[in-house]
Amino acid sequence: MSHAQRLRQTIEDEIVDGVLSPGDRLDEVQLAARFGVSRTPIREALLQLAVTGLIEVKPRRGAVVSTPEAGRLLEMFETMAEIEAACARLAARRLTADHQRALTAALDACRAAASGGDTEAYYAENAVFHAVIYRASRNGFLCEQAVALSRRLAPFRRIQLRARNRLRQSLAEHEGAVEAILAGDEALAAERLRAHVVVQGDRFAELIRSLPGGSAAA
Repeated sequence: MSHAQRLRQTIEDEIVDGVLSPGDRLDEVQLAARFGVSRTPIREALLQLAVTGLIEVKPRRGAVVSTPEAGRLLEMFETMAEIEAACARLAARRLTADHQRALTAALDACRAAASGGDTEAYYAENAVFHAVIYRASRNGFLCEQAVALSRRLAPFRRIQLRARNRLRQSLAEHEGAVEAILAGDEALAAERLRAHVVVQGDRFAELIRSLPGGSAAA
């Protein structure tokens, strides 16, 4: 892995983990000073991130953590919902004993985080929970696509969990999805995970209001 690739991974992780938020400016000079490198590998890392869509380069502002316009963000969540529905359907069909144990353990971890009302802890366990379902699909290519888009949407999924009562609702939706997967009900598993991920109506309006610029982002 090149120096630029390592820097890209570090910056990407900070965006996914919420250290850097949508709308934050990524100054090449400041980043170079922080990492003790020249601006060249920083510039290369930012260009790589721009390709993924996690950041965008704006005239006179330089690189900023991406805040997609409302319609685009809705399309991304719709696509994520369909990908996760496919993962859930295949997981219900192909669930192994190992994946079953991993799934129930991930759900228990979500319950523990939710019981304490810790949004950040729940966010971390939520990511593990969804990743278990991706792997349980036993379709490597589908899993890769799910992981890639999940990372792209990570900053916005984190924001979603801060909405009032969303953490408790999310846990209930997890429990419903797991129930269907363990029962081997492919259609119900897909339906429940799709509904869990897709953002529509009031949930989408709340998400947009939470983004930089608020209602202007819509």
